[in-house]
Amino acid sequence: MLIEEQSKYAAPANKLIRMVRDGQIIPIVRGLYETDRTASPHLLAGSIYGPSYLSFEFALSCHGLIPERVATITSATFSKKKKKEYSTPFGRFTYRDVPPAAFPLGIETREADGYHYRIARPEKALCDQLYKLPPVAGTKELEYLLFDDLRIDRGEFAKLNAAEIHSYEGKYRCTNVKLLDKSLRRVRP
Repeated sequence: MLIEEQSKYAAPANKLIRMVRDGQIIPIVRGLYETDRTASPHLLAGSIYGPSYLSFEFALSCHGLIPERVATITSATFSKKKKKEYSTPFGRFTYRDVPPAAFPLGIETREADGYHYRIARPEKALCDQLYKLPPVAGTKELEYLLFDDLRIDRGEFAKLNAAEIHSYEGKYRCTNVKLLDKSLRRVRP
């Protein structure tokens, strides 16, 4: 991209260094630059590390499931084997694995300000969040986890598609997601 545009120069890398110094471009991570200082950070997450999609706390907040605005941009990856974190001029980005079988499910591609990005649907974001947490012992503990610890909005929770969560349950092989599916099927057959 930028390096290709600079190929007419004898030393394209030096040109990029001058552009950073002069404030024409902003370095994000090695080899990745942004020209728009006002770009929303979540629009950059998929370019920083991938394949990935926005999920966990960030997506829960976007979908109104949790009341807090989330400062860290949280994304899901697969088969990376460890959590990745990046601090950039645009903010803090974290990436965590989800099971490979669950990764491609429940994702929407959206467009904003000329950028395309992928974000988990509300049901998928909740399953991703529950997957990364230690297992709870039963449905009472799950209810406490959802509504007291995570502060899930009960009204938004009631709007979740139980059938969609049921379709994800076997892909996670996770006690928390299994309990969520079981409790939703009991309440909404």
